[in-house]
Amino acid sequence: VEVVEANVLRVEAGARERGEGQGEEEDAVKKKQRLQHMGLMTAAAIAIHNLPEGMATFVAALADPALGVAIAIAIAIHNVPEGLCVAMPIYYAGGSKWRAMLWAALSGVSEPIGGLIAYAALQGQDMSPMAYGVMFSLVAGMMVFISFHELIPTGLEYDPHNRFVTYALTFGMAVMAASLLLFEA
Repeated sequence: VEVVEANVLRVEAGARERGEGQGEEEDAVKKKQRLQHMGLMTAAAIAIHNLPEGMATFVAALADPALGVAIAIAIAIHNVPEGLCVAMPIYYAGGSKWRAMLWAALSGVSEPIGGLIAYAALQGQDMSPMAYGVMFSLVAGMMVFISFHELIPTGLEYDPHNRFVTYALTFGMAVMAASLLLFEA
């Protein structure tokens, strides 16, 4: 909550600075550029994030096909909000639904590519636990950075009084925790 509140203050201060001496049209162009940048950065981060997910799904399916199916379903469910995180800023930056859907799809296609890479690389062998740990930690760091640097501040920019952002953030974390518990059972 403290991090979110600090970001609220940062966004409000930035808005005051940007408002001095700039016209509304210039602000709208800059906002669209920021949205475009955020969408493309999120697409890149999710594409990188999806590669090891595809690998993990493939390896899990090799070890236990039922587990592979469960993981594939869980990943498919969580890919929906990932796609929205890519598509929404790109759509609002440019107004093209097709372009937004294209970038969302491109960020998601890396998952099956990750499975194909695992298939080609492993060919009956297993990847070391340390390699998995390093790979997933790097991806987690990228996603946390994108969340704190791009997604939350942009959400607060559209909700400057923080009426919904903190609640939505908390709800999103609760949904992910619940889904992890459900699929663990």
